[in-house]
Amino acid sequence: MFRLTLSAFVIVTLTLTGCSEAPSNHGDPSQKVYRHSLNGSPTSLDPVQSATVYSNHVVINAYDTLYAYQYLARPYQIKPNLAAAMPEVSPDGLTYVIRIKPGVEFIDDPSFPDGKGRELVAADFVYSIKRHFDPKNRSQGAWLWHNRIVGMEAWKQAGSDYSEEVEGLQALDKYTIQIKLNEPYPQLPHTLAQGFAAIVPKEAVDHYGREFSVRPVGSGPFRVVSFDTAKVVFEKNPKYREEPISLADEGFDPALHAGLGLEKTEGKIPPLVDRLEIHFIKESSARWNSFTKGNEIQFSGVPKEQVDRILRQKRPDMQLKPEYADRYNMINLIESGFVHTDFNMRDPEIGYNEDPERNEMNRALRCAMRYAYDWNDRNRTMYNDIGVIFPGIIPPVTPEYDTGMSRSSLEHNPDKGRQLLEEAGWTPEALPVIDYGGVASVQQRQFFEQFRGWMSKIGFPRDKIVYKSFATFGDYNRAVKQAAIKVIGMGWGLDYPDAQNTLQLFYGPHGSPGSNNSNYDNPDYNKLYEQTAVMQPSEERTRLYRKMNQMVIDDCVTISGISRDQIMLWHKDVITYPDQQMVGGFHLKYVDVIGKN
Repeated sequence: MFRLTLSAFVIVTLTLTGCSEAPSNHGDPSQKVYRHSLNGSPTSLDPVQSATVYSNHVVINAYDTLYAYQYLARPYQIKPNLAAAMPEVSPDGLTYVIRIKPGVEFIDDPSFPDGKGRELVAADFVYSIKRHFDPKNRSQGAWLWHNRIVGMEAWKQAGSDYSEEVEGLQALDKYTIQIKLNEPYPQLPHTLAQGFAAIVPKEAVDHYGREFSVRPVGSGPFRVVSFDTAKVVFEKNPKYREEPISLADEGFDPALHAGLGLEKTEGKIPPLVDRLEIHFIKESSARWNSFTKGNEIQFSGVPKEQVDRILRQKRPDMQLKPEYADRYNMINLIESGFVHTDFNMRDPEIGYNEDPERNEMNRALRCAMRYAYDWNDRNRTMYNDIGVIFPGIIPPVTPEYDTGMSRSSLEHNPDKGRQLLEEAGWTPEALPVIDYGGVASVQQRQFFEQFRGWMSKIGFPRDKIVYKSFATFGDYNRAVKQAAIKVIGMGWGLDYPDAQNTLQLFYGPHGSPGSNNSNYDNPDYNKLYEQTAVMQPSEERTRLYRKMNQMVIDDCVTISGISRDQIMLWHKDVITYPDQQMVGGFHLKYVDVIGKN
């Protein structure tokens, strides 16, 4: 997803106008502070740019969305958030009527008259969705509603005049939203729980201009008081609506959630902490040291080099060693998503080529490189041999995953790879230079060196596999969205629990700067995607999903994939259930700290 340049805004600490950063609570025992951690930082806090887990963690806590996921229910269940109820849907599935809660207010901010936030109304939602279709915003989330909403594409083509109505997106009155669709879209409520659907006030966008990307003005549980490349600091939004926690309504399961202290949050009003800090610590060793030496940060994923040290056993029942179990709580989850390596199909040296003969040679090249890839080695060396390897782009957590699918695309067979290259007419001299992109980190460099070693086994000269390093994930992501890299290593977390959300990653119209990083554009695939996008869950839809999956495999568009096993720890003085699989960060308003008033 394309990123706006932020120049100096994220180079130095930014203290936001109208607020001042609260002092550390080390000397204030009455203040509840929770210090979270992520392994990367956002480059934009504008919802239209909230395409990464890092941005989403901030956006989803600074802004409101119409819907959210139940905090604890698994499988994931949508619930009203800013909306007063679930949508009223017409029998043909084309018209949605959504009523929002009255009395919700944006935070106080200099962008409003007298610095006082106003009530959030239905027109704010209409404006916020329109922003995705205004080309100057270079939205990374428009793909969610592309060709979905009646009249929206025409509005865009006519110049994106916000004073002009869109037939399919209207505020019927102060608190009522109407959405008309071109075709049924069963996943619509799920999209309205995403950070992309967060509601922003026009006054703030107009007031701050480009600075709006680092100056969130929302109605969410927290308000941002400072943001830099090291961390974002929130304070509790004093205007946030009072809605006591009902654990039963949130899906509390005594068997699953026993021992975590969640019962202590019953009846409390989120957010439960006064100050929230999200620390961006790229290096896993630094993050682990910060976590284990005290309360510097109170949550961390477990680095791969620490897994064997902290675990008494991995399978079937993962358990901490006693010395760690005494200090930390733990959850272990297979991620709702996957890691994959895509080929940039816009690059004529490895992807689509106008010359039919060269086009077929390129396909053979991609397939050969896939044979060179060693998923078992990657799992063993980088993921503690506990990740789940699977073929294609429908990950195991989805109901459409096919347990009986052929695993031939996962085969590590350099001999077959070399044979493919020879039969296609490739010689070492003719092979193109392959740039492999990544963030400047020790782990990413290890990924690259491993990849280069595998490719050398099929005859690639080592000097033709080149590491293209970027200072930050934002820089790398921009290059990906500009289709400037041949081989793209990327992880994808599901936005909603439906395989359609991963299949859209290879839908032609979603090409860069959209979600389709590979720029795969197969007319047959596109047709099936459009057909299934309007279908309710069914055996037929599942069959077509799997057919699309096979197309991607047969065209050798991606090397996929693995769903990582995620081990997360948090200090015993923290009450939370930090499942970040859907809409990362939404759980943070439920975090509490023990022993504080």
